[in-house]
Amino acid sequence: MAAIKWGHFRAQFHCHLNAVFMLCFFMDVELARSFLEIVSSGSFIRASERLNVAQTTVSARIRSLEQQLGRQLFVRHKGGASLTPAGEQFLRHAPMFVQLWQRTLHQVAVPPGSRAVLTVGSEISIAEPLLLDWVRWMRQSLPDVALHVHVDVPQDLIDQVASGLVDVAIMYAPQHRPGLKIDLLMEEKLVLVTTDLEARLAGSIDYAHIDWGPDFTFHHGMNFPDVAPDLFMDLGPLALSYILSVGGSGYFRMSAVQPHIEAGRLHLVPETPQFSYPAYAVQSANADEAVVAPAMAGLHSVLNGDVF
Repeated sequence: MAAIKWGHFRAQFHCHLNAVFMLCFFMDVELARSFLEIVSSGSFIRASERLNVAQTTVSARIRSLEQQLGRQLFVRHKGGASLTPAGEQFLRHAPMFVQLWQRTLHQVAVPPGSRAVLTVGSEISIAEPLLLDWVRWMRQSLPDVALHVHVDVPQDLIDQVASGLVDVAIMYAPQHRPGLKIDLLMEEKLVLVTTDLEARLAGSIDYAHIDWGPDFTFHHGMNFPDVAPDLFMDLGPLALSYILSVGGSGYFRMSAVQPHIEAGRLHLVPETPQFSYPAYAVQSANADEAVVAPAMAGLHSVLNGDVF
């Protein structure tokens, strides 16, 4: 009986402790929000108006935040407020802190009829068709998992996976960071294609140089040292649409240009190098494996052509 009472008391204590922790976390987020509002508006007065609270409340929040950090964050002056060096450093982390709390709220607020929430994402250049097909598979095969789908640039995307804002992201050449699980998905090839069969070299005036990352830039320079293109693009799908509309040549993913090659709109330029461009799945260390594992199995099924 004593053991049962102690177990019940311990459970109640942990529940109470978790509630206190969540309350403190919420309060800290409010401090971070006030900090960001001051940075955005440039003054304590305007920040209080935007937050719909008294100026004294905003001032008290910043004092509390400065006490916790042990550093002064703002210098007040007639024009408003400016950041101290410590404030500049905190500005690097505050948005992530607020975003993580917002993500937590989304995860807790699981929609009725769903057992979990999964946030997946990809780079813009791989969103179609791979991410699209993956989302279609999950909606059909995992109907009890609510989905948040996110598309972003590589640097921001890897930050969001590392911080737990995104559970799994499909990426090319991800940065290796502690706490991330990176799995090879497929070995893409970058191939030189053209709308003009007479175009034999990447140095022609209609050549578009696409930024496929530092590895591609290095190997491209090694193979075409004399090429000085006057058209640069950093988004493959945009460059492909441009080439198809006005003509020209460029390096693109084979999977993206294959339908156009088969239709006769594009042609592989013979005797030119092809470059490896592997795609990876990057997973947050904090992701729920019970939800992520079946989703990843579905992604591999999509890649193998087992569905649709």
